[in-house]
Amino acid sequence: MSNIATAAALVAILSAAVIYGTDLFCALVVRPAASGAADSSVADLLGHVHEYGDRRLPVPGMISVIATAVATATTHGAPARIAGALALVALLAWLAIYLRISAPINRVLRVAAASHTVPADTRNLQQRWDSVIWPRAALQTIALAGLLAIIITR
Repeated sequence: MSNIATAAALVAILSAAVIYGTDLFCALVVRPAASGAADSSVADLLGHVHEYGDRRLPVPGMISVIATAVATATTHGAPARIAGALALVALLAWLAIYLRISAPINRVLRVAAASHTVPADTRNLQQRWDSVIWPRAALQTIALAGLLAIIITR
């Protein structure tokens, strides 16, 4: 394996781990906590959480995609390339779910928090968001496994 592939895989692992950790925390802690909270609490707190997350998390997210592509393209050997391709597909699938389902819900909750309002469908919005958090965490797990496999399948 080239030094470029190793460095890119390590950068991809570290940046993907940020998103993985965030999604796993949301799946294990935020999702059940929000299900027992009042709609006004969900709209306010999670609106503010998404305000920060949607501003700050795209950086490690995009770094993980770019670094995964670089690691996959510069690694040698079929097993490492297959692992890298699997990781890249998982990250792109995660991004599709985020853009199609999570991001629009995040926007509604951000606007609600900023305007101190509670959307009438807050509970439905949160349930829809919750419905994709485990698949998102699973895709990040697959991506991290693929990235680790790049390093160990020299």
